[in-house]
Amino acid sequence: MAAISVPMLWAGNLPETLDFYRTLGYKVTYEMTRPYPYGAVERDGFQLHFGPTPKDIDAQQAHIGCLVFVDDVEPWHIEFTAALRARYGRIPARGTPRITRFRPGQTRFSVVDPVGNTILYVERDEPDPEYGGSKKLKGLAKVLDNARILRDEKMDDPTAVRIIEVGLRRHAATASPLDRGRALAMLAEIATAAGNPARVAELIAEIEALDLTALDRAAVAAELQTVTALQHWLNATD
Repeated sequence: MAAISVPMLWAGNLPETLDFYRTLGYKVTYEMTRPYPYGAVERDGFQLHFGPTPKDIDAQQAHIGCLVFVDDVEPWHIEFTAALRARYGRIPARGTPRITRFRPGQTRFSVVDPVGNTILYVERDEPDPEYGGSKKLKGLAKVLDNARILRDEKMDDPTAVRIIEVGLRRHAATASPLDRGRALAMLAEIATAAGNPARVAELIAEIEALDLTALDRAAVAAELQTVTALQHWLNATD
């Protein structure tokens, strides 16, 4: 017997919640306000339902949300970015609602709606990450691979920052200038996402002071392109 699973999320202010999903290209298929709020949206063959919201509880703290598996996640992020920018005149990258950033090669991103429900869009063929970093790597390089997983797969910027900073101290005597540059560039990208331009400037100054070969400096400059791309994504208005 065929079965289907439909996630039940919190409705919050139901008209506002449903309007948010309309912005993302969903079709509202049901809306009821009495005797309690209940709504449903649909797109591309899957549904999200919304029911009564508990009082004095935050949806994000309660981890209310669901996974949506798609064939190719990047076009979804592009579409949602354009729709949210058109609605808000900017990208809502912090606070509620918001959409997380996306880097080339990434296989997931999340959208947090006005209630705090988190919808995680995941590529179906996403590989299993090697938590702790690839066993093929050592030292700071392994730390950076672990930080990448935390940043891109777990979307946990604070923990990624912590392990990079610890790794820089722990491997200060053995890490290559290139790996130190890569670490600082990753910290700069996360600081950009956090809206901390002063910290970004500090990190770039540290990179410029490194004793890098011309080839290594070019490699770090390529890493810093993620900072430039993120700044454009955050600030573009059209």
